[in-house]
Amino acid sequence: MPREFALMGVLFPGLLPMFLGSLVLMLLLDHVFARTGLYRQVWHPSLFRLALFVCLFGTAGLFLVH
Repeated sequence: MPREFALMGVLFPGLLPMFLGSLVLMLLLDHVFARTGLYRQVWHPSLFRLALFVCLFGTAGLFLVH
């Protein structure tokens, strides 16, 4: 994956698609977790959401290295 890509003359970082993909996946998982009642079992739902996003984005970022 390139370090950056141009879109209509503006340079964007190469991690932007992975960031957006991780964000969409996190929102989908957040919806599933909320409907199943998982957030009643965790201590701090906001921290759980943040940790979920960091794990997803970190995993996606590892694919950039390979």
